[in-house]
Amino acid sequence: MSEKEKVLVSRTIAVPADTNPWGDIFGGWVLSLMDIAAGSIAARLARGTVATKAIKEVTFDTPIFVGDEVSVYAEIDKIGNSSITLNVYVTIRRKSQSEEFHAVKGIFVMVALDENRRPRPVRQKWTEA
Repeated sequence: MSEKEKVLVSRTIAVPADTNPWGDIFGGWVLSLMDIAAGSIAARLARGTVATKAIKEVTFDTPIFVGDEVSVYAEIDKIGNSSITLNVYVTIRRKSQSEEFHAVKGIFVMVALDENRRPRPVRQKWTEA
């Protein structure tokens, strides 16, 4: 994955267990999907353990309902010494529609960790091919 390349990380269907008391999909469930996606990409780039350092911003633009297909995409925004900043996007496809459209966007900062759970350089484990 290169910088500014948006890739599909996960896809799932929203189910009743993912709702808040008002019947809409719970924002925390969506954040969890986004955090998992950011961690997956960052761990692959860091070649090891990562942790969420910060969620700088999350914007919920469209409600998500039971039965919606939820896709999570990520793109690298910046690679620092020990951190990776990713833009994470959630799109949805309603069960009665064929087109996918934007629902949520967030900025996640992940930090690479060593075996003692201390920050380490992101590229420390990279080898030249």
